[in-house]
Amino acid sequence: MSSFSRGARQALTIARRDFVATVFAPTFLLFLLTPVLMIGFGIVGGQSAATATDSGEAKQRLVVIAPPDRIALLTSTDALLRRIFIVPTARPLLRVDAEGPNPAAQAQALFERDSDDVAAVLYGPLDHPHILYTPTSYGESLFLEQLAEQTLRAQKAGGPARLSVLADRQPVQRGKVSSSGKGRVAFFAAFGVFFLTLMLSGQAVGAMAEERSNKVIEILAAAVPLESVFFGKLIGAFGSAVLFVAFWGAILAALPRFVPPQMAAALAELGAAVGPVFPLLFVAYFTMAYMLLSAMFLGVGALASTQREIQMLSLPITVFQVAAFGFAAYGAARPDSWVAIASQVFPFSSPHAMAARAANSPELWPHALALGWQALWVAITVTIAARLFRRGVLKSGSPKPRRKKALA
Repeated sequence: MSSFSRGARQALTIARRDFVATVFAPTFLLFLLTPVLMIGFGIVGGQSAATATDSGEAKQRLVVIAPPDRIALLTSTDALLRRIFIVPTARPLLRVDAEGPNPAAQAQALFERDSDDVAAVLYGPLDHPHILYTPTSYGESLFLEQLAEQTLRAQKAGGPARLSVLADRQPVQRGKVSSSGKGRVAFFAAFGVFFLTLMLSGQAVGAMAEERSNKVIEILAAAVPLESVFFGKLIGAFGSAVLFVAFWGAILAALPRFVPPQMAAALAELGAAVGPVFPLLFVAYFTMAYMLLSAMFLGVGALASTQREIQMLSLPITVFQVAAFGFAAYGAARPDSWVAIASQVFPFSSPHAMAARAANSPELWPHALALGWQALWVAITVTIAARLFRRGVLKSGSPKPRRKKALA
């Protein structure tokens, strides 16, 4: 048996050991349902924030100070303008106050009352109106400006009645995926690789630190080459990550059947340039990103002796990975720029950037080169981590070459 076959067999043995120990643990079910908890907390937080925001927005008002004979015309014009907003609460409700002897002082006084939550006030003649607004209500001031303009137009047209009648309104399906749809998929692909990698690769560092504290890693290193130990642990941790991704991927694949028709139509606008090959490329790039980051975390777990050291050493790696994702996301938004090319070449941002490229560009041959380049860096990272562990923990270096004795 060759040394490569022996090392691969030893690595798979360790991978099977770690996979079984992880998947058949009672806590793995909790780990599998982690997204449910995250989504639940997100919904609760979002609803709480929405409730607080809506309660504040519901009390806001737009005020127009006008003569009594224009109140009906202003109200009718406001109703027509609000038809362009899909959300009825996009602008605060309008209130028209009768004009007093000093409209400027009347408008200023509205902002000083505790009972009123006024966002903007319009007063004066409609052809030269004055508008007061709070620092956060510039959009409301623009709406009042258009309200004055359209009210004058309606007055000259003889009333606010509509001059055109809609014949029909029909939705149209695109014949192919739009560039904006590809751009959204590109960002989601880069973010999906980043999120899954960052979420799932952390378990590798904990397992390595635990086995180091229990002296198990030293026993394994005495029986098996350390590179095989590291590769085996990578493969074992990746097996549990694949199980996690397959579980939630099956749920997401069935999700369009249960969403409302409007959401299903919006999802139909999304697509990748490479077509049906995109899911396979996404899985391949997730694999490479996971292997790269997990190899780095394994090195950290091997060198750290306490949980505090693990946290201190893991933080720079996490920050580095976030920066790599930002680099790839910036390049994904500009697929023809030098930033996109640089992010695709840089090994630690390459999986995210190439996943985005699969959504933006139909060529397949660059992906074969990218996967080979990333696999090379996985091997380099694992080798460096294993040698750091050998020198820093096992206190042993590479074997010194033997010098031949000179013949007398």
